[in-house]
Amino acid sequence: MRPRRLSQQAGRHALVDGIPFTLPVASRNTPALMAAFRCNLDRAREALPGNELHPLNFFGSGLFLVTVVNYRDTNIGKYIEYSLAIACTHGARPAPFGLPFLFQQTFGVGQYVVDLPVSTKISVKGGKGIWGMPKHQASLDFLVSDTTVSSQYNLDDRLVTRIDIARPTGWSIPLNLGAANYCAFRGMLMKSYIYFKGDVRMALFGGARAQLTLGDHPRAEPLKRLQIERNPIFTAYFDQTAGVLDDHFESWFLSSAQASTTRPEGMESVIDLPLDETWPPAPRPIPAGGAPPPPTRG
Repeated sequence: MRPRRLSQQAGRHALVDGIPFTLPVASRNTPALMAAFRCNLDRAREALPGNELHPLNFFGSGLFLVTVVNYRDTNIGKYIEYSLAIACTHGARPAPFGLPFLFQQTFGVGQYVVDLPVSTKISVKGGKGIWGMPKHQASLDFLVSDTTVSSQYNLDDRLVTRIDIARPTGWSIPLNLGAANYCAFRGMLMKSYIYFKGDVRMALFGGARAQLTLGDHPRAEPLKRLQIERNPIFTAYFDQTAGVLDDHFESWFLSSAQASTTRPEGMESVIDLPLDETWPPAPRPIPAGGAPPPPTRG
């Protein structure tokens, strides 16, 4: 699935923005959870930047995607990545209903990443500065039991989101897939590619059990506007994955009907970040679906 070029780079070295990489940019020994929920199609359309991203139409609804990856072994150390995204297509006009599921490359199927907290500053520096991903450091966890998998995202000691899924049962299925991420940075739409493989257990529609809790932090407000439905359409859990983030990416200028004087976030947000692999404290746990406890006072 992944380009042969990435295998041909194996063992070579790169130094980009001060970050040393051994190519390809890979991860190993990495568990992950995923969940997808219907959301309001019009609200999803409003959340997408520019005029060439369009929400994927899933029987009249948009799709909101939660993917949390517990990176244990990467070029830049260990960290958790908590992706909150809208399934989308890319082109001059919205894709005809149903066809993007059959012709994903033709319609530029991928996900627009709304928010992407991570555990470490080096991940922010690389992910945002190189690939344009909306990374920022936050308090994250990734908890696995015999029956559930959960991950919580706190910022400023306040809850942004928490996802709890029931671990799907049954046979595991080997997957070897590629996916595209669209992100907005520096006034540009940036598209990056990731390739991963692993054994997955999935649950679909009525068999899927998950709970997405949105907190009171301002970063949760754009998610609340999407009117995300309560019940998931699928959940998935990978005990282990191996992945490669392509060093090739694409970008386009983001345009609007009216000229804007508001300067978008730029390289000043990452240029002085250190190559720091330190995690902030884990988020204070809350009961699934419960309100966060009051802040502790020191």
